[in-house]
Amino acid sequence: MPPTRTPRLSPRVTLRQLEYFVAAGEAGSIKLASETIHISQPSISTAISDLEKKLGVELFIRHHAQGVALTTEGRRLMAEARSLIQQAAGLHQLAHELSTEMRGPLTVGALVTIAPVALPALIGSFQALHPKVHVTPAEVHQEALRDRLRHGEIDLAITYDLDLPPDIAFTPIVKLPPYAFVAETHRLAKRSKVKLEDLAGDGLVLLDLPLTREYFLSHFIHAGLTPRIAFRSAYPEVVRGMVANGLGYGLANMPLGTDRAADGKRFRVLELTGSYRPMTLGLARRGDAKGRRIVEAFAEHAKLELAKLVR
Repeated sequence: MPPTRTPRLSPRVTLRQLEYFVAAGEAGSIKLASETIHISQPSISTAISDLEKKLGVELFIRHHAQGVALTTEGRRLMAEARSLIQQAAGLHQLAHELSTEMRGPLTVGALVTIAPVALPALIGSFQALHPKVHVTPAEVHQEALRDRLRHGEIDLAITYDLDLPPDIAFTPIVKLPPYAFVAETHRLAKRSKVKLEDLAGDGLVLLDLPLTREYFLSHFIHAGLTPRIAFRSAYPEVVRGMVANGLGYGLANMPLGTDRAADGKRFRVLELTGSYRPMTLGLARRGDAKGRRIVEAFAEHAKLELAKLVR
């Protein structure tokens, strides 16, 4: 029994070859097709001959005096060629709409500490202005934001200027200095301002996220202090809950918009006096990304709305 042969794939057919094939088939003549689509007769003839070789079928019967006539195979392939050309035209139209019209999907990332305060209001107000845009949020830590931006999984991200590499473009919006927060029963709760030295002897409830923890711990190094870390958590709401329940003090930058933890316990926000590097809140995106209209529109909207949130 002879071995089964694996069919060899033909070289790729081009859309241009299909367009010339359809034009000649509809006109019934290479000459008329040339006049219709404004392409030279030799170019059309060469493209059709090459197409026949690639497909392995005869598409036309050539009548030197009367033009060309489709073969049986040619008639069947003509319908498929028309369909492919229409699909390609639809693809170009969709790409045009996605790049220029205010419609389609948009994925916005946000650092987990920023997301609860910023994302809901931003998405709600933007989609109210542009109802044909669907925004998908993505709340992750800083390193994940960088990776997702690089892989095109996120269109842009709301984050801080923490260790951003050169291939990530960052647009600053507002500087946010660090502040402290304590339980309403804390010995310093009635103050409006505190020094880091006033809190260093108490237990710190550290927001334990990549880069974020290093940022907050750098304040102690700058002040020549060693913090006593009582608890660590990667979840901002857990940190606030522990602080509100008297388990230590916390440090943050983003305004919370509330003085209650999830369990209803209260905490007090205190200004942190001293010279500490603020975080800069802004928008990050891939440096080589082509700006879709909806991305640019969301960026402009976010600049205005984020500035309001932190006043």
